[in-house]
Amino acid sequence: MMTVQLNHTIVAAHDKQASARFLADILGLEVSPPYGPFIPVEVPNGVTLDYMETDGEITPQHYAFLVSEDDFDVIFARVREAGLSYWADPYHRRAGEINHNDGGRGAYFDDPNGHRLEILTRPYGSGG
Repeated sequence: MMTVQLNHTIVAAHDKQASARFLADILGLEVSPPYGPFIPVEVPNGVTLDYMETDGEITPQHYAFLVSEDDFDVIFARVREAGLSYWADPYHRRAGEINHNDGGRGAYFDDPNGHRLEILTRPYGSGG
């Protein structure tokens, strides 16, 4: 049986330091020391988001973070305290709401580069 795990992904940013700091501050994580052209932010399951600066246009990507119910409360409070717009859906149609998909909670918000970030307490399709 193969063992395959996502190890890292590169995230385009206009200001890699500010973008890494934004994610780390919202999620309660640490910004790691620079590694080559990257500013990494490691999430607890060992996956690293490596912020890399670009001058060009950035195509928004989607990054979803599975969190505990308690962590959702803390992170969502940071989203509101930062004055960020948030939505219950990925299409930004249900502004100022959270969702209760699969019996959990979820919310979407954007980072400074337009990437769509999501926090959710239950994986899709887990029921509830």
